Amino acid sequence: MIHESLLKYRNARFLWQALALMVLSIGLYLTQGGVRVPSGGTWQGYILGTIGALLIVWLALLGVRKRAYASSLGTVQGWTSAHVYLGSALLLVATLHSAGQFGWNVHTFAYVLMCLVILSGFVGVYAYASIPQWISENHAGGNRPELFSELFALNRQLQLLAVKSEAAIQLAVTSSIERTAIGGDVAAQLFGRDRSRFIRSGTASSGSEAVLSGNEDQQQIIDFVAARLPRADKAAEVPNLHELVLFLCRRQSVLRRIRRDIRLRAWLQLWLYVHVPLSVALLVALVVHILTTFMYW
Repeated sequence: MIHESLLKYRNARFLWQALALMVLSIGLYLTQGGVRVPSGGTWQGYILGTIGALLIVWLALLGVRKRAYASSLGTVQGWTSAHVYLGSALLLVATLHSAGQFGWNVHTFAYVLMCLVILSGFVGVYAYASIPQWISENHAGGNRPELFSELFALNRQLQLLAVKSEAAIQLAVTSSIERTAIGGDVAAQLFGRDRSRFIRSGTASSGSEAVLSGNEDQQQIIDFVAARLPRADKAAEVPNLHELVLFLCRRQSVLRRIRRDIRLRAWLQLWLYVHVPLSVALLVALVVHILTTFMYW
């Protein structure tokens, strides 16, 4: 599995490096004492701060490494594994650097941003360990283009069957295909909202007016056609209606898988839209933190 190979990369070598860094940082912090209380202004605090700043800059370079396809500076998998473990160690290093001295200032703001970046990183580890596997299971050995190919084939078959049905059924089935909503705005993609519609009308004898009805998850069109079975005017119409219901149910299943695929990929994309801007903001706050430290302290 992806997360196992990532977290156990080369026998989890970066886990041990991160643990060693944490132990050394704690040891360095404990050497503080005497006249001055522990703080970011002692020489130990400066060393811890320098380590933390270098870690932040190096962690931000992962995005650059991913796009440097010809680079020989380690594998992307190795960089990502180190990113996870050393990013976790950064939380301790930065906390020791600050010695728990927080206030309403730019230094605490940089610390809070760092915590948010690390927290979003943990979410990202879980997301990239789980979601790609869920996407693969949802595809059932195929891919998204194959799902859409199956959907288009079902649409064609349904249109052929609808032509053989009475006008109300033909209109309902055809309109349900034309008014099927896939994707949509951000909320629709993230939560799988379905704004599909279809035109519902009565039989020619009933004289009912056609109305645009909701068709969430395609269930309403299935129920509409299935309800026509007991009232079929001709015996020959029953097999055709049975086939319509069968293909509509198969189409419902395919659409569920397509929407699940869109939803899972949207959550992955959302994580990037959160983690990357936070990381950029952290870099800016880090620069301000360093400049103000040397200018006023």
